[in-house]
Amino acid sequence: MQLSKITLTVVAALGVGLGAGMASTAFALDLYVDKKTKQIFTEGGPEREKIGSFTKVDDAPAESAVKADASDPTQLRRDRSAAMREKAASARLINDVAVLQERVKETESVHMKFDDRGLHFESKDGNFSMSWNGRLQVASQYNFINDPQANSSYLNSSAHETASLPNEFNSGMNIRQARLGAEGTFMKILDYKFEYDFSRANGTVAAGITDAFVRLNQSNALSYKLGSFKEPFSLEEAASNRYLTFIERHMSVNTFVDNPNTYKTGIGANYAIPRWQTGWAFMTEPVGAWSSASTSVNSGSSGNGNGNQNRNNGSGDMGWEGIARISGRPFMIDDTRFVHVGMSGGHTDVTNSYKSDGTFQGAGGTGGGGGMAFFAFPGTNVDRTNMLNTGNLTYGNAGSANQVRIDSYDRYAAEIWLNHGPWSVQGEYLRTNINGLGYNTGEHLTGAYGFVSYFLTGESKAYHVRNGAANRLRPRQPFG
Repeated sequence: MQLSKITLTVVAALGVGLGAGMASTAFALDLYVDKKTKQIFTEGGPEREKIGSFTKVDDAPAESAVKADASDPTQLRRDRSAAMREKAASARLINDVAVLQERVKETESVHMKFDDRGLHFESKDGNFSMSWNGRLQVASQYNFINDPQANSSYLNSSAHETASLPNEFNSGMNIRQARLGAEGTFMKILDYKFEYDFSRANGTVAAGITDAFVRLNQSNALSYKLGSFKEPFSLEEAASNRYLTFIERHMSVNTFVDNPNTYKTGIGANYAIPRWQTGWAFMTEPVGAWSSASTSVNSGSSGNGNGNQNRNNGSGDMGWEGIARISGRPFMIDDTRFVHVGMSGGHTDVTNSYKSDGTFQGAGGTGGGGGMAFFAFPGTNVDRTNMLNTGNLTYGNAGSANQVRIDSYDRYAAEIWLNHGPWSVQGEYLRTNINGLGYNTGEHLTGAYGFVSYFLTGESKAYHVRNGAANRLRPRQPFG
């Protein structure tokens, strides 16, 4: 590492000041710093970098000059005084260089750089590191169906004619994500991550938290996690939304994974090697919701099945879940040609709270709440109108003939991903079984998606080993 400009300025100033006050016997001295050890040398060599030229005093000529002029007492005193000043100045120079050398070592104890991880700080021994990162995503949407002239009239549920279409989509623009976070390592075996999404906050601080965990890396393959993190479920959910093929995840993944909030608090473990990966977790309900339009776990019914989390409205105990995913590449030629397969499964306990008189109502009523709703919105986050909505799956008064109650649900998913150079084929099948009072055995909801993609410029999808999903794509050649 090069000395800072301030350091070089100090040393140069010393050299100039001393040169002006030294005798004619002074001469220039080049100093070099070793890039690895940070020691100062007077000679160049491998891994040594010149830091400047300085003035060194030769005492011998001054002493001989004193002896030559010994017959003149006044001149003798002057020469001795000059020699002493030169020696003192030389000593100060050596001391200043030593101080600067120590300061170089101190500044080298922490490295700072900017790379793919953002602004990155790391200690010299590698035991501690921290990276600041963030993302800002802006979404825009325009729907031609919003044109009133294009809306044909129809009979609504009250048998009245209206010109407004049901679930009419609105056009506009919003902030899709606004995240700021920090992550790093402790003592090389512990790492941490904290991330906050300002677009999720929805009026509460906790709702904006996404990742907030500490992870113990027992080995390169095996790690344990504690805190708030994503459920290990689904191929498309395992990939960051920065690396999705489309601008949003498929409706089936949003319905069964994202909308119930994939970020939950708990403990988990992950084992990953290049050919296969597995993760499991035991978790509570979500820390917070994406937005008021997407919360469903333990939410009350406000006409469309949405509401606040029960931890925020006092509607009852938290729900719990056990969940796991295993995936791998059984057929693999290299990182650009492989077949990925996997499966996920999880059981979630749902909270239901009833008032003392046995009535049940959603978050809008005091003392009631809970239940569960599944819903789907189109592939956009501008207008999150629920195209499909089950409504709250718990309704009716306790003990009444019309009481229906969801006590738990089980989720399953099967995934496949074929990658061959620029070609990629991906698909998933998801199923959610509903368990509880008033629901038949095997009653369920299903969803699936599939797509084919091709890179015109020849790149291939990258693979994230620990997540078992798509990773950051690096273009072969920058545009232009």
